[in-house]
Amino acid sequence: MKTKPKINIVLQFEKPSRVFNKHTYDSLFDYSKFTEIHYGGASSGKSHGVVQKVVIKACQKWKKPRKILFLRKVGTSIKDSIFADVISCLSDFNLLDRCKVNMTDFRITLPNGAEFLFKGMDDPEKIKSIKGISDVVMEEATEFTLDDYTQLTLRLRDRKHVFRQIFLMFNPVSKLNWVYKHFFGEEAEVDLERVGIHHTTYKDNKFLDEENRHTIEELEKRNPAYYRIYALGEFATLDKLVFPRYQMRRLDKTDNKLRGIESDFGLDFGYVNDPTAFLHVKVDEANKKIYCMEEYTKKGLLNDQIANKIHEFGYGKEIITADSAEQKSIAEIRTKYNVPRIRPATKGPDSIRQGIQWLLQYDLIIDDRCVKLKEELENYTWKKDKKTGEYINEPVDSYNHIIDALRYAVEHRSRRRGGIEILK
Repeated sequence: MKTKPKINIVLQFEKPSRVFNKHTYDSLFDYSKFTEIHYGGASSGKSHGVVQKVVIKACQKWKKPRKILFLRKVGTSIKDSIFADVISCLSDFNLLDRCKVNMTDFRITLPNGAEFLFKGMDDPEKIKSIKGISDVVMEEATEFTLDDYTQLTLRLRDRKHVFRQIFLMFNPVSKLNWVYKHFFGEEAEVDLERVGIHHTTYKDNKFLDEENRHTIEELEKRNPAYYRIYALGEFATLDKLVFPRYQMRRLDKTDNKLRGIESDFGLDFGYVNDPTAFLHVKVDEANKKIYCMEEYTKKGLLNDQIANKIHEFGYGKEIITADSAEQKSIAEIRTKYNVPRIRPATKGPDSIRQGIQWLLQYDLIIDDRCVKLKEELENYTWKKDKKTGEYINEPVDSYNHIIDALRYAVEHRSRRRGGIEILK
């Protein structure tokens, strides 16, 4: 359906080209595909475009107001991600002042009765209790599972809603991920009558400022493989993974067995292009198991915001080992923001390899809400010698921020115990 439907909330765009990217505007009123996949490189405007499309869809005159469910895999990331994006879009469309915004339940009600709900998929039972959903938006869809996607499609069964849709937005990662296997892999069986696939890159985003454009293009010189994934939005070719084996399951901090194991904490700094990464782990040295309990990652965090998150988690008095390249940040967080036991990691010319070698002696057991750690483990590979084609004892410098935080967290243990050679 590409005929422009009636809008029952007044939206005026005198010059749509100033509001929409072309790839968004071209399919703004096309609701013919049950599943819409929007993927590609970073800063392509895909998420913003999907939000624009869904907001406009909700503003239209339907027999029954839309009830749209926006999801992240982990609920704690909702406020700073998709919820903020929708609020920004409503403000841009001069609608926000006319909406009812519930900051406690993360619910927005539009003037025509349409509802936006924001939830985390880390508690699927709560999702099952929501009735009458018209549309679902999965932000960072690669963080979910195929079972999550399947269950969500089954939630879209209210026949009073026409043109029910589910939107998937993501940056491509490893071909191990369920999204690649289900929609793009050799064995994928995609019904193009029901599935629409949209691929974009930063080159399609006319609103991207020149500084960010230049930063992305610099990647091509520094790390061509990462440029193809991060900038061009290509799925990563499977290579020799640094951590080929790990387990994913739900971990409970209150479990007596886990409560008896000492905790370690690691922090890797980031800002503009890379995220800050904080990780809580428990190391069972007797049984050679490492439990990755909690993660937090976000770009653009200042030192006071990092400290606030550490206190929010309840770990302000714990020993936290942080990236020693940021000595000033460590000192400020320690003295100004009351995290007294934060300390720098001890780096050496071979510390990365030695840390990895030590970690590989343990079974990694990861809480299923640590979605970014899982993403890194699926993409963190060994380098290959261009001349010989052989792998060398050095990992590729990408998809490693939470893994670096993991190395820092257990550094005092690995220095004490030593490492082993793993590549021959």
